[in-house]
Amino acid sequence: MVAIIKTSNSVQRILNYNEIKVKEGKAECINAINFPLELDRLNFTLKLNRFKKQASLNENVKRNAVHISLNFDPSENHSKEKLNEIAKVYMEKIGFGKQPYLIYQHYDAGHPHLHVITNNIQRDGKRIDLHLLGIKKSEPARKEIEETFGLVKAGGKKIKEQFSLQPIANRKVEYGKAESKKAINGVLNKVLFEYKYSSLPELNAVLNQYNIHADRGTEESRIFKNKGLLYKILDKDSKPVGVPIKASDFYSKPTLKFLEERFKINEAKKESQKSHVKNAIRIAFQDGKIKSPEKLAQKLESEGIHLVLRKSKDEQLYGITYVDHKTQCVFNGSALGKEFSAKGILEHCKQNFSYKEKHYQISISNPFENTRNLELENNLKTNTIDILFRSENTGDYVPKQIKRKNKRKIRRRI
Repeated sequence: MVAIIKTSNSVQRILNYNEIKVKEGKAECINAINFPLELDRLNFTLKLNRFKKQASLNENVKRNAVHISLNFDPSENHSKEKLNEIAKVYMEKIGFGKQPYLIYQHYDAGHPHLHVITNNIQRDGKRIDLHLLGIKKSEPARKEIEETFGLVKAGGKKIKEQFSLQPIANRKVEYGKAESKKAINGVLNKVLFEYKYSSLPELNAVLNQYNIHADRGTEESRIFKNKGLLYKILDKDSKPVGVPIKASDFYSKPTLKFLEERFKINEAKKESQKSHVKNAIRIAFQDGKIKSPEKLAQKLESEGIHLVLRKSKDEQLYGITYVDHKTQCVFNGSALGKEFSAKGILEHCKQNFSYKEKHYQISISNPFENTRNLELENNLKTNTIDILFRSENTGDYVPKQIKRKNKRKIRRRI
């Protein structure tokens, strides 16, 4: 476990941060300690007023808000009850057990973690000293909690090094190399809360890059009828391997109901990010070298855009999905406009797939256009030859030099 303590002069700003995460579906308030009402009866105003009332007991202390994050190893999957207990023990050991505080469980990172909001003004108006709080109290408390609750030890690693999610190429899940649930969970925590998708196929366009697939089953299956959801590991041929894991078995509960709420939130967020993908596609076609959707996919990879080409059994392209890793948005081709749909991209490719002869481009997409272009070219050839070999209409005009020569010849004959 890694504990990070930050202080602020605005408890409202800290509370806002966590409550916005809750509205976005990225966090959940799981406990309110030393509050007059139960958690389900507390709204934003009541939470804020409780902290303000405590702070008013000593207005000389300006930096009175405390924001603590407790971070756990990605392999750990603790219940809310256990997380609550860990937070309570930690707050007790660092001297904040009698203070009002809120516990938030966040789901927006590649590792499970908690955020705790409190202040350091006590009931008698005295402040809790924050100087060297981390070294004197937090570190001993952390080590003791790791032993008591059997947590993965931090081992002195920096939080960024320990919990950073590697690039997709290095994070693809391989069946049998790690515990399936642990491997899937690490990817879900990254993708579900950071990427903006508005349908299950769009979500799978991202998850499949990590060799993971979210599956509802067939329409006749019990899982589909009960609105269930399974997460599967895929092999190198994109075929499911191993035993699927139910969405409800993960600590973040990424069920179909949860995803449908994310779809609504993400739909509005994606709207302003369409231009990056559109412009990248238009620029890619400008050089005239893109002659197939596969070539387009290679070109866009350098722009951080991954193309998912959906094909039928006879290899006919019927759909395209764009995964923009720069803006972390996923778009179905038709949602961007007709020219970016599968049909539109194929038409662009056909226009580029042409040959040039004497600076004239003959399109292969329309045979009638071909004939017309050939006729124009032949006419041009004929006209050019006529111009070169045509006799010039001189009329009666004869240059002076020739006239003089002719006169001399006549005189000599006479």
